[in-house]
Amino acid sequence: MTSHHLAQFNVATLRHPVDDPRIAPFVEMVSPINAAADTAPGFVWRLTADGTDDASALRPAGEDVIVNMSVWESQEALWEFTYRSGHLEAMRRRREWFERNVEAHLVLWWVPAGHLPDVDEALERLADLRQNGPSPRAFTFNSPRTPDAAPPPTGA
Repeated sequence: MTSHHLAQFNVATLRHPVDDPRIAPFVEMVSPINAAADTAPGFVWRLTADGTDDASALRPAGEDVIVNMSVWESQEALWEFTYRSGHLEAMRRRREWFERNVEAHLVLWWVPAGHLPDVDEALERLADLRQNGPSPRAFTFNSPRTPDAAPPPTGA
């Protein structure tokens, strides 16, 4: 068992309200993609809204911004799911449903195994990445860090 897991948080600004027919193809993909994540090798946990099986009802970053957060055993496991599974189809079509990002929209950070980050922690890590660039506290797939330099979670 590893001492750390990889947390990921991303935000996406909707082009249209989530109940708009133009967003329907994305909405239809959410449950199957989440089900695939739940059984993917290396998956640990994902954020859900109370009483639902996804986080699409949460709006901590703005009314038109949806969020996604999960924890994985390794960066490789998250990469495999993100770019080598049915999730890739949603990635390819993201411009149909979401605005182009002008600042960082995805942040990765290491957490002690067993720690489940909350939305406040995730928003703080994303803000850190946006303000300071990649570091052991907040990084991206393009700027990976190892868990040995990981600072403790906020409030720990």
